[in-house]
Amino acid sequence: MADKRYLYVINPNASENVTLGIEEAVRPLQEFGRRIICMGNAQGPQGIESQAQADRTILQTLKLAARVEESAAGFVIACFGDPGLHALRDQTSKPVLGIQESAVLTAMTLGQRFGIIAILPGSIPRHLRSLGAMGVLDRLAGDRAIGLHVDDLSDAGKTLNRMIEVGRVLRDEDGADVLIMGCAGMARFRMPLEKALSMPVVEPCQAAVAMALPRIALKQFHKVGET
Repeated sequence: MADKRYLYVINPNASENVTLGIEEAVRPLQEFGRRIICMGNAQGPQGIESQAQADRTILQTLKLAARVEESAAGFVIACFGDPGLHALRDQTSKPVLGIQESAVLTAMTLGQRFGIIAILPGSIPRHLRSLGAMGVLDRLAGDRAIGLHVDDLSDAGKTLNRMIEVGRVLRDEDGADVLIMGCAGMARFRMPLEKALSMPVVEPCQAAVAMALPRIALKQFHKVGET
């Protein structure tokens, strides 16, 4: 019998625009035959811009995941910084991927030194803590912010121009040979950014879903012996 369970991509914030952007990002991956459902967190902030905001969403994310556990084949936490990643792995035996961890691992297969385009300077210490825990700081070229709040990202022209400016600094001054977009829901900028800078760019939601789908197909679980 075919497995009809879903891959749930959980956006820990309450922004419908961000959730729609995540849906756009992962739409090409629907072709692999597993239905992907993107969920927002109505109880969360409109954007996650600090460690405190990220931490407050963890319990909400766990509750959302528990609500759909029976119909889930796996989960993706779609917030850069991966709030609740390890807690959700404790809660379920099903595959759980975080978009920051997945983006970094993907970037290291595309280049030697990766650069992160952050949204705000305040996000960078949170990123660095996660990268330190992963043990990959020696592969980090730099983490630089475009200086725009989540609400400002709706101005596509301004956002792309700032991403190109920051990406160019990461490439030319910091020595990055692959870039990571340090926020969910911005897939529409990936190809223009790659074209402008002539280098690979990793969109984190795409990276996480691309890792989750084969893990589900291979029945590769982080709790061995469980399904």
